[in-house]
Amino acid sequence: MDQRVAVLGAGSWGTVLATVLAENGCDVTLWARRTEVADEINHSHTNHKYLPGVMLPEAITASTSISDTVTGKDMILFVVPSHSMRTIAGEAAPWVKKDALVVHASKGFEVGTWKRMSEVLKEELPPEQGVRIAVLSGPSHAEEVIQKCPTTVVVASVCQETAERVQAIFINSYFRVYTNPDIIGVEVGGALKNIIALASGLADGLGFGDNSKAALITRGLAEIARLGSAMGAKPITFVGLAGVGDLVVTCTSRHSRNWRAGHMISQGKKLEQVLEEMGMVVEGVKTTQAAHALSANYQVEMPLAEQLYAVLFTGKDPAQAVKDLMTRGRTGELEEIIQGW
Repeated sequence: MDQRVAVLGAGSWGTVLATVLAENGCDVTLWARRTEVADEINHSHTNHKYLPGVMLPEAITASTSISDTVTGKDMILFVVPSHSMRTIAGEAAPWVKKDALVVHASKGFEVGTWKRMSEVLKEELPPEQGVRIAVLSGPSHAEEVIQKCPTTVVVASVCQETAERVQAIFINSYFRVYTNPDIIGVEVGGALKNIIALASGLADGLGFGDNSKAALITRGLAEIARLGSAMGAKPITFVGLAGVGDLVVTCTSRHSRNWRAGHMISQGKKLEQVLEEMGMVVEGVKTTQAAHALSANYQVEMPLAEQLYAVLFTGKDPAQAVKDLMTRGRTGELEEIIQGW
């Protein structure tokens, strides 16, 4: 496949997606913020901090220059934290080809504005790029994709042609890509599931069992769907890969950094200590803030998200948060699920 691709972000997921693309025959340039990371990729073909013990394809070239990485590329893939998206997109914008595809694989909202990542990209990139923006999301731990474990994801765009072109570039025998026209739902599902993963790790750390995990996933999905629908998403999206699929894998796997962060908090560690020890972005923390603001803005009830917000940012005892959830006023399951649909 004769495609020249820029991947912005050399963390675990960016490096793995660069590997998928290189193995699909693309000419891949991977942008790294730090010189030592780029040098390691170029000289040793490894990225030990994020993917220890993994050899990367020699076809991947790393650079610390955004202009060199982006110039002349047929597709630009953003895999940077949500809080960095606007800055990186703004720096890349002057070098993006007019007919280039623009894809992001970041799961979060912009702090303060609470905008989705495709909205941020649309604001920062040239106007003609709008119909060429897509999001790649779904249940996909980097640690498993790099081992070629069968993985299914979804690509969404307001333009079906864009989604199909991105699908064709990424899909292979172990990385299956479906298309979806609901970019709002795919982005909202991918972001909000991190909140439930944090709560899941916290619950596991408190010694709760499978009943609790099932309740968290099910009721968490209801909260995600209620807010997503209020924001303009199609409810059916949340029973797909970007909804329940991503939610299940993130809530049940120790590969999930959000799960690990929640588990550490359950052991009495403060949020600041957890983030320092993790050494990587935990998107669920900022997404909990986003859910707190968005639920108020759209007048949608999100009791799980609200209790987690209280634990993370007001010092509420996790055990008390669970008690408060379990003793809420009685309600019907279906009435609550369809609220706002």
